[in-house]
Formats: sequence, C-alpha cells, structure tokens
Amino acid sequence: MDKPSGMTSHDVVNRCRRIFGEKRVGHTGTLDPLASGVLPICIGPATRLGAYLTGHDKAYRATIAFGVGTDTDDCEGAVTRTAPVPVEVGDRAFAEQFVAQMVGPQKQLPPAYSAIKVNGKKSYEAAREGHIIELSPRDIEVYQAALLAVREGNGDALPEWDVEFRVSKGTYIRALARDMGLRLGCPAHLSGLRRLEVGGLQLDECVSLEALEDLKLRAALDPVRLLGVRFVYADGALANAVKNGNALPAAACTLFERRRTTVQAELCACTAGVCESAEPPADGEVVAVIFENKVIALYKYEEKHVRFKACCVFQTGVLRGSDI
Repeated sequence: MDKPSGMTSHDVVNRCRRIFGEKRVGHTGTLDPLASGVLPICIGPATRLGAYLTGHDKAYRATIAFGVGTDTDDCEGAVTRTAPVPVEVGDRAFAEQFVAQMVGPQKQLPPAYSAIKVNGKKSYEAAREGHIIELSPRDIEVYQAALLAVREGNGDALPEWDVEFRVSKGTYIRALARDMGLRLGCPAHLSGLRRLEVGGLQLDECVSLEALEDLKLRAALDPVRLLGVRFVYADGALANAVKNGNALPAAACTLFERRRTTVQAELCACTAGVCESAEPPADGEVVAVIFENKVIALYKYEEKHVRFKACCVFQTGVLRGSDI
C-alpha cells in the first residue's frame, strides 16, 4: 500500500479487511499517522509471513524543522522547547556536509512516543498517561543520507531541510531529526515523512486505497521476492511431503533464485528472471516451497542433518503476485 498521511496503519488494515472481506489482515511495520508511503499488507494466509517480513532496511524522504522541539519528536506533538536556530542551518554547503556526517553505525534512543513494549506496555501508551518509560539506546545504522533541499524560515515558517535516508531496521526517523537538532544546538522535529522503500519493495509498486478497491488481488506482489529467499519447486511426492510438514532431504531439493535485476528487466522476453542456484544451502537458511505457483511452506535448512525442516506450512497456499 501507499499509505496516505493522516491515517494510522491500523486504519489501512481495516480498510483492507472491508475490501477483501477477510478478517486476517496485518501490516509488517507501523507507519506513524503523519507518514505516508510504503506499507506492506498481508492478506489471509499471507499474514503468517509477517514475522519474516519485518527485518528489512528502509528508505525515507524526511522533512526536518529546526527551532522547535515536541514531546513526540514530530509535528503532531506538544511543543516542549523553542530556541533560536544557528544561522548556518540556512547554508546549503553546511547542510550537505552536516547531513553526510549522519552516515554510519550509532546508538539511538527511541522516542518516548513509540510502540516499543516494556513489561508488556507500549511506550506511547505510558507516555499518554503521563508516565515516561525508561527506554534503552539501540544499535542502528544510517547507510545513506543525502540533502535534497534547504528552506530558510520566514514569518511563522521554520527553517527546514529535506533529507533522504536509507537506514537499518529499528531506526526512528523522528529520533534522527531530534538528534540532528541536538548536534546543532537547537531543538528540531520531524515535520514530514514519506517511506520510499522497504527491503525490495519500492513506492512505485504500491497502490492507493482507492486503486485497491478496483484492483483487489491484481495488486498482489510476489512474497518470494519480498522475503528475499531462495525457493524450491515441489510437485508429486515432494509436494505431498511438504503439505504434511515432513522434513525434506537436501538431495531432494533443487534451489532456485530470482536474478538480481529490476522487475522491468525480468519482464523482458530475453531475460530469464529465475535461475538455478549455484550455492549450497547455508545452515539456518529459510527457503520457500512453491507448488502450482503458490507458496505452500517455508523451510529452514539444518546442516547437521543435511535436511530442510518445516517452519511454516500453509493449508491454503499464498498467492504469488503479478510481478513474477
């Protein structure tokens, strides 16, 4: 989905339930109501894949406003601090150099208003009740950071930077905005956010809620590509063994993979999108099993026993999408 700004991720899930007439609907990672952009949605049996789709890196386009801090670290929170903005914030050369220094591994303290649970309670729930939960800094990494635009403040408008980030899982862009202000010696908050990519899923592959009303299952994407795993084609006795959750000897499983190329290139008649893997399975590697163009199971390789062991078998296979 291309989630619109102003809706919660749960709102989008509820709309999808109505569109598909299916109670089993879930998303793979919350986007704040302020944010728009890529929100993977799992429907029906695919909801069991959710746990395998949450560890991906992400890309965002963010707008950071300087001079005002809020309790939520974004523009939807209550103002907690104001202060003058250093004059160099309006200098593009300075801004480019500063943003470039954001790249690299670092410790990040999550926002108080976050979905992180401590002793079974979400941090934002406690914060709304006036109790701040002590959160621990987490290891995150900013892989790329590029300045897109600088806007000087005037009147009621705050100085702003537009920045594109590519980050590791668990990174809060609100916290990056807050910490950029701390480094500059003034408060800052996130005033706009659009998620551009989750793993291999890009914004131009997503659809609006209005489009989904018409497209329905025609909007489905290949879960094998989004999982980023290799796969086994099963039929006959092998397919029956998988449906029963039996372990599979490695010798009975030929691994395949999607070529590392674009979706557009794979659609070209002269380009084979799938090839047999040259590498043997790695211990603990998860692979998908495909039968009649549906994902019917996920298996994990056990090197000690030279076999694949079932970790998720679907009574109803998960439909492969229109991008295969």
